[in-house]
Amino acid sequence: MIGNTCFKICGITRLEDAQRAAELKADYIGFILYSKSPRYLSSEAYRALSVHLPAGPKRVAVLVEPSAEELQAIRALGFDRFQIHARPEVGLEIVASWSVIAGPGALWLAPKLPPGTEFPRAWLDYADSFLVDTYHPEGFGGSGRTGDWTGFAHLAASHPHKTWILAGGLTPENVRAARAQSGAHFVDVNSGVETRPGVKDPVKLDALVAALRD
Repeated sequence: MIGNTCFKICGITRLEDAQRAAELKADYIGFILYSKSPRYLSSEAYRALSVHLPAGPKRVAVLVEPSAEELQAIRALGFDRFQIHARPEVGLEIVASWSVIAGPGALWLAPKLPPGTEFPRAWLDYADSFLVDTYHPEGFGGSGRTGDWTGFAHLAASHPHKTWILAGGLTPENVRAARAQSGAHFVDVNSGVETRPGVKDPVKLDALVAALRD
């Protein structure tokens, strides 16, 4: 945490990037276990990497609508949190199963919401943390596009008992404005600190932390 802001560096594929994130006091580091992502890391690759990961940041598995069996297998890899992206039409019984498998406080839900779509308020009963990413019709986050920061502020203010995580196109250059307009105390950064998908830029990482300090 920097000041009153938690931050996560997502899309980690290399040990050196995880180490730099830890040196910069990142609260979380994310690993995308979704095969259609350009930052995809297989379970086998994560298992090999995990034994060398630095202490400090909690480890987040990033998934898209996993089956119960898939989530149970990934949970066995020792992740601390489970960030699940899903369409709002996914049944509540499936969302409830994710909550049970992940365990108390470990589930982060990230609904894929087209502009103008109401947040699925029924989901609030199944997680303590919610990630709001920019909508992209062909994917589940990771577009590098900024989102509706004012809408995020209204959503977080409506449900202050939950943790709200701002994602979508955040960079060292815009993170100050994003925090000011959204009121976010938790940011998730991915493409904005990369040289190419899955490869973090240490200069951009340093600049992000400097911007968060300001």
